[in-house]
Amino acid sequence: MGTARLPPLGALRCFEAAARLESFSRAADELHLTHGAVSRAVRALEDDLGIPLFERRSRRVYLTASGARLHAAVADAFAGIAAATRELRKRAATAAPLVLSCEPTLLMRWLIPRLPAFQAAHPDAALHLAAGGGAVPFAREGIDLAIRRNDFPFPDGVEAVPFMAERVGPVCAPAVAAPTHGADIADASGFLADRTLLHTRTRPDAWSRWADLSSTAVALGRGQWFEHFYFSLQAASAGLGVAIGPWALVRGEVEAGTLVAPVGFVEDGSGYYLLSPGPIEADPRASALLSWLRSQA
Repeated sequence: MGTARLPPLGALRCFEAAARLESFSRAADELHLTHGAVSRAVRALEDDLGIPLFERRSRRVYLTASGARLHAAVADAFAGIAAATRELRKRAATAAPLVLSCEPTLLMRWLIPRLPAFQAAHPDAALHLAAGGGAVPFAREGIDLAIRRNDFPFPDGVEAVPFMAERVGPVCAPAVAAPTHGADIADASGFLADRTLLHTRTRPDAWSRWADLSSTAVALGRGQWFEHFYFSLQAASAGLGVAIGPWALVRGEVEAGTLVAPVGFVEDGSGYYLLSPGPIEADPRASALLSWLRSQA
C-alpha cells in the first residue's frame, strides 16, 4: 500500500456518485459540481486505468464489468471512512467534559462533596464545574448544563427538569439550640424569641417566607445581616445565631452534628432544576447526571 499509486480522491468521488446514480448530471448536483467537471474527472480516471468504466448511452451511463468491480471497492472504502469518521467524532464529543454551571453555595456545600460518588459510577462522564447564578449564558460561555433554583423565569427554549424540592428551616449550632433541641414546630416562636436571627441579602425574604409557611410569629426586624447566603450559614455554624437553612445546603452539617434544626424543615414551593439548551435525553452523560442528581435529592 505504501508504494501503490492510487487514483485521485476527487476523481473517485465523482466516479462513485456517477456509478451509484447512473448519471453524470445527478452526480454533479449531489457533489455541487458542474456536469463537465464530473465527466472530465471520470474520463481522467479511465485514462489513468487504461480501461472504460462506463458505457455512455444518451443521458444515462452504465457500468462496465471493470467499472462495477471498481465501484464495489470504492463504495466499501467510502463507507468505511464514513463509519470511522462518525465514531471518532462521537468519541471526541464524549471525551470533552460537560461544563456544568451551579449556584455557588449549592456547588460548595452539596454538589462537590457528592461528586466522587458520581465519578465512581460514571468514570467516562467528565464534568467541568463553573459557579454561577441567574440566567445561563449557554452558548456565550460554553456551558452545557446548569443547576438553578426556580426563583427566576427560565427562558423559552431551555429544557428545565426538576430534581430536588427546596425545604427550609432554622438551623444553628448545638450550643445555641440548647436546651430546646428537639422542640416541636409549635414551639418555634418561643425558641426564636431570644435568639439572634441571621439574615442574608441574597435571600432577604428567607425568614419571612419561612414564618408564613410554618405559621410562626417571628420578630423580623432584629438580627444580623450578611452579604451572601453562604456567610449566614457559616455564622450559624460558628454559634452567632440562627439562620434559615435549606436542607440540601445544611444536610451534611446536620448529619455530622455541627448544626441542628430544632424545629424541622418545610417545603417552600421552589426547587432545583437541571437546565439544558436542548433535550437532556439526547446526551447519555446528561441523562446519567440527571438520574444521579435525583438519587441524591
